[in-house]
Amino acid sequence: MKRNTGLAALLIAFGALILFNKLGFHLGDFIGSVMGYVIPLILVGLGYVGIKNDKKIGWVIAGIGIIILVSKLAGWIIILLAIGLIGYGFSMLKGRTA
Repeated sequence: MKRNTGLAALLIAFGALILFNKLGFHLGDFIGSVMGYVIPLILVGLGYVGIKNDKKIGWVIAGIGIIILVSKLAGWIIILLAIGLIGYGFSMLKGRTA
């Protein structure tokens, strides 16, 4: 077997899932939600490969993937920010001496 056979099979599977979804063969909410995160990750990966090969389009593809991924993860980012602010506030209160 060649080295890229696994990657090729994975890309074919993801493409088939996207095609089935667009043609009306829905495979459930789980597959749709997973694909919503996989596609931006693939864009970031392809952009990284483009950047490593000194292609300027790699920056564009990676940037689009990062923007999509950040928008998908915005809820989690806000939750982590809120937890960090609460923890920092408690550490400031704890550090004071009365």
